[in-house]
Amino acid sequence: MRIGTWNLAGTWTSSHAQILQVGACDVWLLTEVPADATLEGYYGHVTEHRMDPGQHWAGVFSRDRPLVMPDPHPASAAVELGGHVFCASVLPWRSCGTDHPWVGSSQGEKTARTIEALASALPARRTVWGGDWNHALCGPNHGGSALGRTVITALAGTLGLKVATARLFHRTERMCSIDHVAFPERWTTNEALRIPVPDPLSDHDVYIVDVHIT
Repeated sequence: MRIGTWNLAGTWTSSHAQILQVGACDVWLLTEVPADATLEGYYGHVTEHRMDPGQHWAGVFSRDRPLVMPDPHPASAAVELGGHVFCASVLPWRSCGTDHPWVGSSQGEKTARTIEALASALPARRTVWGGDWNHALCGPNHGGSALGRTVITALAGTLGLKVATARLFHRTERMCSIDHVAFPERWTTNEALRIPVPDPLSDHDVYIVDVHIT
């Protein structure tokens, strides 16, 4: 199975669609998804809540028809495919403020509260979780928080997941990625890669993992 994530930065053009098609993922865990985003050959499910009127927090796009699930958090979308839950999340960033859906006074507190909601909704050992987590999980964590990194890592451990993107570079190559894909530890990683994206399309690169399901 090929799984990818990309922050679309709230924009959608034929170039965005082409990058996703060329990526050839079975499942895309997308974030900052424009309301008009459609991808030929894929079923799309996005969060009920929106970042702004024209943009959903996250979405899961899959080649196979999924079973749509309630949002585990307003900034996360989830579906079930083949007995596994696929969840795409935006986690708090430093300047995200305290408006809905964030709860807490600091980035760390807001991340911890978000992780609590996800922990109560996502099943252990059969979740695939990804998206823009706004935290590097190794090395410098310039845009994230120490508490946020701790609770994200703890949830991955509780769910029995490995984060295949943890050591891939951020586009600045001065820190590791903040966009991630995690899947059950028993699965084998065949390949994990970053695909650079031109600035006009997004301020995030594409991340893709190929896995062997066991």
